[in-house]
Amino acid sequence: MMNNRGLTLIELMVALVIVVILIGVAGYSLRGRMMGYRIENQVKGMYADLMNARARAMQQNRSHFIQVTAANFQIIEDSDESGANNAGDAVIVTRAWQYPSLVFPVTITMNTRGIIASDLVPPDDTTINFDIGNNAPDYDCIRLFATRIYTGRMEGGNCVVK
Repeated sequence: MMNNRGLTLIELMVALVIVVILIGVAGYSLRGRMMGYRIENQVKGMYADLMNARARAMQQNRSHFIQVTAANFQIIEDSDESGANNAGDAVIVTRAWQYPSLVFPVTITMNTRGIIASDLVPPDDTTINFDIGNNAPDYDCIRLFATRIYTGRMEGGNCVVK
């Protein structure tokens, strides 16, 4: 003889509570990962812009200046070929930060041979890192040397190149 009782209301509610808890935990975990991906996207976007500015500087035989502030960064071409960043220069790229830079203000110069210099000390090793909060993205900083640009992850106050 078969028992046709089905599920009780309490059994159904317990199953529903377990499902809701699992969805909540998964949603919270996914939110943290999405924040990490957004930070990585910002770092990789700036990296691409820096590489393009360096290539433009060498191709067009004009210095380029990168100004990093708390709110954004700009890439400026030395269109009047004065060798200095002034009002006559053209702004090539302006990007607002979604996550603020922790290194500002800083001006980075790329000369006509693609050599990078900065007004930070030491000028041949500049690190730009971002406020990541409690997130742990794979990439959250950019490290610039005189002839190289790398992305990395902040560990112990240093940008470790990946």
